[in-house]
Amino acid sequence: MNPLPPLAGADAPAQEDIRAVALASIEDMKAENTVEIDLAGKTSLADTMIVTSGRSDRHVGAIAERVIKDLKDKGFGNARVEGLPACDWVLIDAGDVLIHVFRPEVRGFYNLEKMWGADRPQDRAS
Repeated sequence: MNPLPPLAGADAPAQEDIRAVALASIEDMKAENTVEIDLAGKTSLADTMIVTSGRSDRHVGAIAERVIKDLKDKGFGNARVEGLPACDWVLIDAGDVLIHVFRPEVRGFYNLEKMWGADRPQDRAS
C-alpha cells in the first residue's frame, strides 16, 4: 500500500505511512479493540478511520496525546484535535486518517463501526 501524503506544510519522509505511525502509537499505549476502517469510496473526509478504546478518561487522553506527538515528531505536522479536555471521545484529524479514541461506554453508544460498515473485534465470529 502506498504511503498517504503528509498534511499541508509537513515534511514527512516519503517512506513513512501516517497510518502505521498512528497504529504503532496506539499499540504502544495499550489501547484496546482497535479497528481500522477503509473509507475509500465511502466519503471524501478521509481514506482511513481508526477506532480504538482506552480503559478510562485518563488512558484515552494519554493515547491521544501520544498519537498527536508521534505524528508531529515523524513530520506529519499538527493534527486537528477535538475532545481532549473531557477525554470521553477524542477525534484526531490527521488529514487522510481519522483517529477516534473512546472510553468503552461512549464507543458502544456511538457505535461508529456499525455506521461505517466494519465489525468490532468482539462482534466477529470466532
